[in-house]
Amino acid sequence: MDNKKKERLEALLDQYCRQDVCVAFSGGVDSSLLLHAACKASARYGTAVYAITLDTVLHPAADLEAAKKVLEKTSAIHVVLKVDELAVPEIRFNPENRCYLCKKELYSGMLDFAEEKGIQTVMEGTNEDDLHVYRPGIQAVRELGIKSPLAECGFTKDEVRFLAGEYGVLSAERPSSPCLATRLPYGAEIRPELLKRIDQAESFLRSQGFRNVRVRVHGSITRLEVDQEDFSRVLEIRNNIIPLLKDLGFGYVTMDLEGFRSGSMDQITG
Repeated sequence: MDNKKKERLEALLDQYCRQDVCVAFSGGVDSSLLLHAACKASARYGTAVYAITLDTVLHPAADLEAAKKVLEKTSAIHVVLKVDELAVPEIRFNPENRCYLCKKELYSGMLDFAEEKGIQTVMEGTNEDDLHVYRPGIQAVRELGIKSPLAECGFTKDEVRFLAGEYGVLSAERPSSPCLATRLPYGAEIRPELLKRIDQAESFLRSQGFRNVRVRVHGSITRLEVDQEDFSRVLEIRNNIIPLLKDLGFGYVTMDLEGFRSGSMDQITG
C-alpha cells in the first residue's frame, strides 16, 4: 500500500469536508471506504456527510441491506432515493450506453438533493482500475461534475480493499455487485420480473457458498459464471441448482467454462 496515496486521499477529503458533502453509497467496498474516509475528515470540522443510497430496479435487493450494515459504523446521515431507471425509454432495451444513461439519471437525482441542501460537493467511488475497462457511466460522472477521489488519488481495487481493511470497513471483502442489467445482452428488453428472478437465482447460489456468481440470460439459455475453482462444486450440487433455476423460469442451464469475469457481456464481438 502506497502511503502517499493514502495521504493524498486524506488531504483531498480534508479539503472537501470542510463543508457538508454527499457520497454516493451503494454498500460496496469502494463507496464504503470513501464514506468512512469522508466521515473521518468531516469530524474535524463538525460538518455533515450524507450517504446517498439509490434504491433502483436494476440493483440487487441485498445492496440496500448491505449498505445499512456498513452505515452503522459511521456518522453519516443515510438518505435513500427511490429511482426507476426504466422510466427512461432509452434504457428499456439495454443499449450499449445504458450505464451512461443510468448514471446520468441516478446522479442527476443526487445532485438535485445536494442542491436542496446547499451542498456543492458530491462524490462517488470510481477507482483507478475502473478507468481502464469499459465503464461508460464514468462519462456521466465527469459531465455532471461528480468527484471521484479514489480514482483521482490512483487507488486500484486491491489498494481500496487493503485500506478498507485498515479502516475496519465491513464490506472490505464483499464481492462486487453490479447492476442486474449486466446479466442481459445489449439490445435485450430489461423486464423487472426477469431481473427479480436473476437476483433470486444469484442469492440462492451465494447461499450455497459461491462467492463470485453471475446468472447471465441469453433468451432461453442461462449461463452461470462462478470462479473456476468452484466448477466441481457446481457439478456436485447441480441437482439442487437446476430445479431451483427451472422453478424460477429459466430454460437451458449452462456453465461458462471461462468462469466468472466482470463485464463478460462486453467481450462478445459477434
